[in-house]
Amino acid sequence: MAELTGRVALVTGGGRGIGRAIAELLARRGAAVAVNYRRDRDAAEDAVAAIEAAGGTARAYAASVDDPEATARMVEAAVADLGGVDLLVCNAGIASRGHAVADTDPAEMVRVVATHAFGAHHLSRLVLPSMRERAAQHGRGDIVMISSVATTHMAANGAPYNMGKAALEALARTLAKEERPYGIHVNVVAPGLVETDMGIRLARAFTGDRSIQDLRALDATYPFGRVCQPIDVANVVAWLCSEGAGYVTGQRIECDAGGPAA
Repeated sequence: MAELTGRVALVTGGGRGIGRAIAELLARRGAAVAVNYRRDRDAAEDAVAAIEAAGGTARAYAASVDDPEATARMVEAAVADLGGVDLLVCNAGIASRGHAVADTDPAEMVRVVATHAFGAHHLSRLVLPSMRERAAQHGRGDIVMISSVATTHMAANGAPYNMGKAALEALARTLAKEERPYGIHVNVVAPGLVETDMGIRLARAFTGDRSIQDLRALDATYPFGRVCQPIDVANVVAWLCSEGAGYVTGQRIECDAGGPAA
C-alpha cells in the first residue's frame, strides 16, 4: 500500500518503541518521515536507516518537545528539507515516578505535563501553517495524539502522567473543532500497556513492582494471549491517516483489546 505517497509525516519520539513502529509503518505506506528524538540519536538514525533500506525517505531531527525554541528549529528544518508537514504524530512522552500526590516533586509535575501537553501544543501551532497550506492543495491533513488508557482509569500514584495525557486529549478535541474547516483531522489513540521500555517503567510505576523486567511475562493475562505491541498502535494511527477514516475527527480510540483478560 502506498496511499500516503507525497505526504510528509513528523513523528515525535520516533526512534524507539511506539514512535518507531509508527514512523516505519507510515514510511511503508509512502510517507516521507521526519523522525524526532530528544537524546537517543543512535536509535533515531537506526530508524532512518531501516526506513531507507526498505525504500522509504526519512531524516532524523533532534529536539526536546518541551523546548519551544528547539521545536521551532526542528519544524523549520523538516519543512525546508521535506517540503512541509501533512501528518503530525505527537508520540513523545515520559513516565512519572509512581508517587502519590502528597509525595510528588513539583518539578516532576512540570516536566511530565510539559512533555505530553505543552509539547504537543507547541508542535501543533508550528506545523499548522504548512499543514493548512498543503491540505488546501491535497485535501487533508492529520494530527494524531498518542495518549493512554490512563485517562480512562486515572490510577493512583500517577497524577503527573494522568494529568499530562488528559491535557493532551483536551488539546486534541479543541484542535479537531478549530481545524476542521481547513480539512485537518485530529484524533487520539490511547494504548493500554505496550511492550516498550517506557511500558516497563509505567508498569513499575503504576503497580509499585520495581522487579518487572519483561512484559511478555504478562501475556497470559492479556486478550489474544499477548501484551499490546508497538505495531498494534501504529496500525491504528495509519488507519486514522487514511481515506478509510475520511469522515473521522475528534475521536479517541483505545488500543488495548478491551483491557486485561484476567
